[in-house]
Amino acid sequence: MSDSSRTSSLTTEYAADNVCRILTLDGGGAKGFYTLGVLKEIEAMLGCPLYKRFDLVFGTSTGAIIASLIALGYEVDQIHALYVTHVPRVMACKSATARTEALQCLAKEVFKDKTFEDVMTGIGIVATRWMTERPMIFKGNITQAHGRKGTFKPGFGVSIADAVQASCSAYPFFERKVVVSAGGDKIELIDGGYCANNPTLFAIADATVALEKERKDLRVVNVGVGIYPEPKPSILMRIAKKWLAVQLLQKTLEINTQSMDQLRDILFKDVPTIRISDTFERPEMATDLLEHNIDKLNILRQRGSESFATREVQLREFLI
Repeated sequence: MSDSSRTSSLTTEYAADNVCRILTLDGGGAKGFYTLGVLKEIEAMLGCPLYKRFDLVFGTSTGAIIASLIALGYEVDQIHALYVTHVPRVMACKSATARTEALQCLAKEVFKDKTFEDVMTGIGIVATRWMTERPMIFKGNITQAHGRKGTFKPGFGVSIADAVQASCSAYPFFERKVVVSAGGDKIELIDGGYCANNPTLFAIADATVALEKERKDLRVVNVGVGIYPEPKPSILMRIAKKWLAVQLLQKTLEINTQSMDQLRDILFKDVPTIRISDTFERPEMATDLLEHNIDKLNILRQRGSESFATREVQLREFLI
């Protein structure tokens, strides 16, 4: 990666053990700044880049961007710098076409020609197939495959840039993304949040079924984007009824997130899991997934750092 030549202060090394540590990152658009606030503190606690401590990193939508960069070896400060540069610009666009073009530029500029063969730890990037209404999960290693291993290709042969853009394509605010697999199949995809805005169940399935890990040997850290009051719409948004569409999309993703977490708690109650995604009710915290005010986004990052502090003791037990 182009900006990894600087000497890192994160040099701690951990001995291999029998524990499978899993990091899963929810979708939520610009609210991913909250996620970065949490992850910065976790990284500092560990003293090493996150890919060195987590065996699987799964992400949906904004979580897919962060998860991919972690798996490629980026440190959280580097990811935050990219978010500050790119995310407000994408979210400030006024049309789906403009947002899609800006998102594509972001993906190409950040990920360049990287493929799923370049990742340094297990990865899962969740998108949704438009035609069949089923998930499509991009993975880097054949050991994560649940079948069809004979034809397995890392990321189905799709570049990380294209897979991430697909995972972030929150239709109708972004246009649908068409990717071409290694076998030449054209597949139309939309945001992974429509099938698993919280990708934890898919990650646990990989660990227990594909990797054949015992449940008692798993440690799952699931980081969300926080829950906030709805912002007041502008007059133009009221006239265009755009705010209703934003509310509907956001509510859909939040319902999906909570449903997936409840199902995880039922099916995998015995799997040690920490979920970090606090609720903020003060009016000044009002925001949504299309937020582009950098000052507000910086506040979300700070709230993420504070959320880490309330789980620090348990996280230390999980990870160190």
